[in-house]
Amino acid sequence: VAGLLVGPGTICTKWNCLSLSLLFDVFSSLPLQTVQSHKPHFVAVHCQEVGGKNYEASMSHVDSFVKELLSSDAMKEYSRARVYLDENYKSQEHFTALGSFYFIHESLKNIHQFDFKAKKFKKVVGKETCSETLESTPSLEKEKFPQDYFPECKWSRKGFIRTRWALADCAFDLVNIHLFHDASNLVAWEKSPSVYSGTRQKALGYVLDRITDQRHEKLPYFVFGDFNFRLDSKQVIESLCSTATMQTVRAADTNEVDKLIFRESDNDRKVVLQLEKKLFNYVNQDVFRENNGTSLLEFDKELSVFKDRLHELEISFPPSYPYSEDSSQGKEYMNTRCPAWCDRILMSPFARDLVLKPENEEKSIVYDNIGPNVCMGDHKPVFLSFRITAGAGKPNANKHKCCVVQ
Repeated sequence: VAGLLVGPGTICTKWNCLSLSLLFDVFSSLPLQTVQSHKPHFVAVHCQEVGGKNYEASMSHVDSFVKELLSSDAMKEYSRARVYLDENYKSQEHFTALGSFYFIHESLKNIHQFDFKAKKFKKVVGKETCSETLESTPSLEKEKFPQDYFPECKWSRKGFIRTRWALADCAFDLVNIHLFHDASNLVAWEKSPSVYSGTRQKALGYVLDRITDQRHEKLPYFVFGDFNFRLDSKQVIESLCSTATMQTVRAADTNEVDKLIFRESDNDRKVVLQLEKKLFNYVNQDVFRENNGTSLLEFDKELSVFKDRLHELEISFPPSYPYSEDSSQGKEYMNTRCPAWCDRILMSPFARDLVLKPENEEKSIVYDNIGPNVCMGDHKPVFLSFRITAGAGKPNANKHKCCVVQ
């Protein structure tokens, strides 16, 4: 069985003024090309910020977009689908703006989805879209993080959605996740690791504990979406500006740090980096693109805390955020944040074993981004394509009891 995991995506952000058909072409053409290239039997797409940043005005476009996607010629061989959209923005208590899309190819005959309330698997038939209160939908679990996890944000939309699937005798969880961002570059720079890194660690640990607790049998799991992982700001700035001197500019009224300016010691005191709350203006963006920015992976440390619980294939694509939202600048980063690999596809040790089975040819596993030269919004989607074989879900050659359909 060939699988394709994609995340993240943002539906309806800067394209609100365009016609629906053009929106569909812009958003879907490259992901659909990826589907057509890899020919997966099962496709999972995890989106964050459904409705975009102006969701109150844009949410009305989402349902039409989904209907056109489900009926498109490019997806006509996917005879079954499940779409879960958290569109209830009027509920501060529950709204996460998460969207999870699952498409099943007509050739895949034996697939079931778990009912968390009935605690049994049910056969997947037809196409269904759920966009009302997902809290009462039995085929998923959804939670928004408590407000005190990120008190700086008065109304955070961060949380997760979990679904569970069984293909033949192989069962696994898919978790759509959106973790907290860096609210200020200046605060992120103050110490290593940053206070925001600690907040993300707390939230991710909560999710992992939640999906492996005693309520349901433990299964291999894939967690993918916008983790908002950032490079260690203090360390990466010290590296990028190792020969520069720093000037601190304070606000006249509060005396708080308003800006940091790093200048070369010679070369006419050329400015190397300007750092403000929402400004990261570095003199040479090429450092983030050359060799896919991999020289900076040494500063990508947030996943190391979970090294025994989460694994990732080798990163061979540039930082996924923050790309320019100008349609003519698909490879350019915005000067708002330090570019980072925010968007990831992670897996439990047992899920990694499914992906890295010896019978899998190396070329059949691809972990990459989508649309490297094309504007895809401020986040560049990433995908993982792999194959699993019949019997892959049999630990110690015994059929996994969770895979027994009741």
